[in-house]
Amino acid sequence: MKAITYQGMKNVKVKDVRDPKIENPDDIIIKVTSTAICGSDLHLIHGMIPNTPKDYIIGHETMGIVEEIGKDVKKVKKGDRVIVPFPISCGHCWYCEHDLWSQCDNSNPNGEAGAIFGYSETLGGYDGGQAEYLRVPYANVGPTIVPEELTDEQVLFLTDILPTAYWGVENGGVRIGDTVVVLGCGPVGLLAQKWAAYMGASRIIAVDRVEYRLKHAKQFNDVEIINFEDYDNTGEYIKDITDGGADVVIDCVGMDGKMTGVEKVETLLKLQGGSKSAIEIATQAVRKGGTVSIVGVYGARYNAFPLGDFFARNITLKMGQCPVHSYVDPILDIIKSKKIDPTDIITHKLPLNKGEHAYKIFDEKKDDCIKVILKP
Repeated sequence: MKAITYQGMKNVKVKDVRDPKIENPDDIIIKVTSTAICGSDLHLIHGMIPNTPKDYIIGHETMGIVEEIGKDVKKVKKGDRVIVPFPISCGHCWYCEHDLWSQCDNSNPNGEAGAIFGYSETLGGYDGGQAEYLRVPYANVGPTIVPEELTDEQVLFLTDILPTAYWGVENGGVRIGDTVVVLGCGPVGLLAQKWAAYMGASRIIAVDRVEYRLKHAKQFNDVEIINFEDYDNTGEYIKDITDGGADVVIDCVGMDGKMTGVEKVETLLKLQGGSKSAIEIATQAVRKGGTVSIVGVYGARYNAFPLGDFFARNITLKMGQCPVHSYVDPILDIIKSKKIDPTDIITHKLPLNKGEHAYKIFDEKKDDCIKVILKP
């Protein structure tokens, strides 16, 4: 089969690779109908995720048709159309039983963190879904059948970014009448703005430096927009225009934010886990006693992390990988009721064999690219 493979720093290739096979009795194989490039995939090709070998198949936002099933699979059958949550979860460990699916104790043989499709040996070593076929383990737990009347584009994001954005807003405790700042207008940030409005926020401020993404946020989500390049201290500016800060700040940026020169050097030397620019804006943009919800992916330890600023202002920090499994069915109902339309973020639909081009325009923010869907 063909798949997008990691070849090194800023280098992916579409290659012919081995077809997946049933390895355990609760595995399935799906024929991929749609897959997407996630912002966190860029962390792989930027060299920020360790233990990613050459020729490794990447990608964790995937759906398709069940092609083959193991003998113990009961949840789905051959021919079913399913989405596959990005965390790989066994369903019966303490964490899965307590809805912390992304922290599964059994799916990752290589460390304490839970496993993720296509996201390095450190996070399980499982092949990713930017391919023609995908092996899905623990198939009685993860895959969810989706209604035929809904298009792939309507449901594909249930695999990751739609629940992640929802969880980030919910984790922030957004309530009716709140002021919410969303840092980042990539796919997760744009969806977080939609969910903040859905949950009743009265004022939503979107922050980015890419003008076409800010324009999209304004046009489709009707939010206030701020280009952080326009201000010496964006956090202080937000504090001023909100009379003391936002109730909730949602960081949808993570380690790929704008780096200082020092951070660039330290990151290359593995002394720093990437940028902390979004965190630094959040320290000042949130009101005293407010909440900062972090869904952007961060890496290793960070020098000069502004912990004292948070402590001094009684800020609550919440963060982590979304336990997607808990959110798939509720959000699917919301999509079916047409209360949320996630499809406006899709700017490009390309064949899988154009994967190298797709990564380039997504990474380099060319051709007004926000979200790419690939069709094998």
